[in-house]
Order: sequence, then C-alpha cells, then structure tokens
Amino acid sequence: MAKNNNNVELKERILRINRVSKTTTGGRTISFSVLAAVGDENGKVGIGLGKANGVPDAIRKAIANAKKNMITVALKNGTIPHEQIGKFGATNILLKPATKGTGVIAGSSAREILELVGVHDILTKIRGSKNKNNVARATIEGLKTLRSAEQIAKLRGKEVKDILS
Repeated sequence: MAKNNNNVELKERILRINRVSKTTTGGRTISFSVLAAVGDENGKVGIGLGKANGVPDAIRKAIANAKKNMITVALKNGTIPHEQIGKFGATNILLKPATKGTGVIAGSSAREILELVGVHDILTKIRGSKNKNNVARATIEGLKTLRSAEQIAKLRGKEVKDILS
C-alpha cells in the first residue's frame, strides 16, 4: 500500500508479468513487461504498464504509471449506476449493476480493477479477446464513461427527480 498526494491509501495489484525476449546480433536480450492497477476502493482507479530489464524496476514503473493515469468512477451503493459496455481493441466487456449481496462476478483482470475501484456487486461478461491487457483497458473505458444521475441532471439543467421519473 502506498499513499498518494492527498494521503489516501492506494492498494496496488499486479495484473500481469510478461517476459519479453528480443534477438539481436549479440544474442537474446530479456526484459519484463508488467501491467499493474492501483485504486483507493472509493471510486478512483488507474492502470499502468511498465517495462524494464528487471522485474522490480518494471513493477515500480507500472505502479507509477498507474498512479498518473487514475480516473474517478461514479458509484451507487456499492455497484455501478447503469449498464455499460467498455471496448478496447478486440475486447468488449459488459458491466451490469447487481443487487446487494451478489458479489463481483468477473473474470481475468476485470475482477481486480473492479475490486480496487470499490465495487462490491456487479455482473460482467467479456466478449472477444480475453487478453489481460485488453480486458483491463476495456474495463477502464467502461468505468470512465459511467455517469451518475446527478451528473446527467446537471448536464441537462434539470433536477434528479425529473431524470429518474
């Protein structure tokens, strides 16, 4: 756990460590690529990619990159306010709000990201490519486009009760 600028506890998760090999005239060069996610379990989450010759350096870079790319997510009673589809590359992920007590029903790196953002009840379905990097980015895209009733009411210049009725 690390603290960011606002003294908020951030939880860190490593989603994927990949060993990459490059063949040169002098032989093979081995490096590592790490996909990491950070979140405060209260509506903020970010993912980052780090590459280095050693795993610890790659992890450090990935976490620093994730902290730079944090987004704020609209949550409603431990779930998301409405159904949303996140798309990235060949991956589509359906995010569906669920009733209290359902739990996080998600696979791959989507589960890790949803837990870090603070979602307790959600249903998801991954369609297309199940590559962890693409699933993570599609999940972030889906979460980024969520809007609460208050935000929509403000955009339209109406009151929340007019929107919900």
